[in-house]
Amino acid sequence: MFNIGKFDWRQRAWKHLVTPEIEQLVADIPKPVGSFGYDPWGYNEDRFKIALGAAKWLYDHYFRVVVHGLENIPAQGRLLIVGNHSGQLPMDGVLVGVAAAVNPSGPRLARAMIERFFPTVPWLGNYMNALGCVVGDPANCGKMLDMDEAIIVFPEGVRGSGKPYKKRYQLQRFGNGFMRLAMAHHAPVVPVGVVGCEETMPTLVNAAPLAKLLGLPYVPLTPALLPLPTRVYIRFGKPMQFEQVATEAQVGACVDEVKNEVRQLIEQGLQERTSIF
Repeated sequence: MFNIGKFDWRQRAWKHLVTPEIEQLVADIPKPVGSFGYDPWGYNEDRFKIALGAAKWLYDHYFRVVVHGLENIPAQGRLLIVGNHSGQLPMDGVLVGVAAAVNPSGPRLARAMIERFFPTVPWLGNYMNALGCVVGDPANCGKMLDMDEAIIVFPEGVRGSGKPYKKRYQLQRFGNGFMRLAMAHHAPVVPVGVVGCEETMPTLVNAAPLAKLLGLPYVPLTPALLPLPTRVYIRFGKPMQFEQVATEAQVGACVDEVKNEVRQLIEQGLQERTSIF
């Protein structure tokens, strides 16, 4: 454990968030780290324990997540978890990561690919690396797949997370990069549909000129100052395996297969819920 005596806020956080359950969950996750508690991408077990404790409280009590299909996440081996992106803040990635970490069929540390914007913010980039996040660079992703990591990818990127409320649950264009990686590294793709995060911060419009001025991906104009406590439904589909293909058009066709699976999982979640809250 890091030296928490010097930092009282860390001591309090550790005491309240890192419960015996969290300790056991992290111990059960197959994640080798060095003698100082870090891996090559900056992941740190102690910081992850605090973050998981806080995120699991949100998962259980604030968003009250209902999850299906955890048995579809392989307990080991390389893996891409591919889903829809929404909600302005990356709560969908956090909740999918918690679902993977608490999976009774085999806990996994699911590494989230983050936008290049985050490392430009002082302190934030290093902290997100410590929690297991990595900049969404193909080289990074490929090396992690070769080390049998599980990686969360949102192929819509900011097109999905920054869209206005009127386009909720309308999938935006999927990038092809994840499919090229899946094919090149023989990694199965587990589709995931997330319902509920669209309503956490309903956005009327993206203030694009202000976002450009500030160097941000988007600036949402929303009445919600904090994410609303909507109930979230997460559905994991069965793993999909793809072989190398010859043309970009064929790659796009495989991407469409995954996108259609994600769309069906979203529809199932929408049918299941009876109320936003």
